[in-house]
Amino acid sequence: MASARSTGSVPSPIGAALREAKRQARDRAQAQRDALPEPVRASASARIADNIVALPSFGAARAILLTFPFRSEWNSGLVATRVQLAGKTLVSPRVDAVTRMLTLHRVTDLAFDIAPGYRGIPEPRPRCAPIDFTAIDWVLVPGLAFDTEGRRLGYGGGYYDRLLPLLPPSAPRVAGAFEAQVVGPGPTGTPPTGGQGIEAGSFGEIAVAIRDGVAYANVHSSKWPGGEIRGQLHD
Repeated sequence: MASARSTGSVPSPIGAALREAKRQARDRAQAQRDALPEPVRASASARIADNIVALPSFGAARAILLTFPFRSEWNSGLVATRVQLAGKTLVSPRVDAVTRMLTLHRVTDLAFDIAPGYRGIPEPRPRCAPIDFTAIDWVLVPGLAFDTEGRRLGYGGGYYDRLLPLLPPSAPRVAGAFEAQVVGPGPTGTPPTGGQGIEAGSFGEIAVAIRDGVAYANVHSSKWPGGEIRGQLHD
């Protein structure tokens, strides 16, 4: 795999241009992943899982957050099995479609606790015990594509962009991916995550984001620096 890095002063897209660049990058990443033959995905998934559980940070962790595989994603369920065999606490997110946030829940039985949820994504059943954000000390982060510096391109809903700042900063963020998902810089030099794509003072872009349902607020204070009030913004 070859990659190129921009060396000149290339302007990064913002606003509508950035959203379109991300859409195209998502389409490419998903098509490349979907094109992998099932035997290749299975063998690569096993290698990814082995590499992840061999990490010292994984061995030291007690409460591990991960999402279960969706569509042609690599099989993160292999890691979930190892989490439980090691006697660690296994945690997975559920989508709250009203607030457009993720809630965390403990998974104790892989055969009965996980079911298709929001848009068919595997997630814990509602009866699974809730887990506080502060209890997490290791995170397996999903994504469509990643660059060589570990930045990610998600599916576009922003759920993990909103979740990750709420987790303890000391919790390692780790991702597994097929080789086809690892890319160089994003469109016109922008890394895959690319920030929120709205410049300070661009109130028109903020209004569009609110109307599109992709804006949220997280209010910080000196008492609760991680954010004490958070929720979806609506017009």
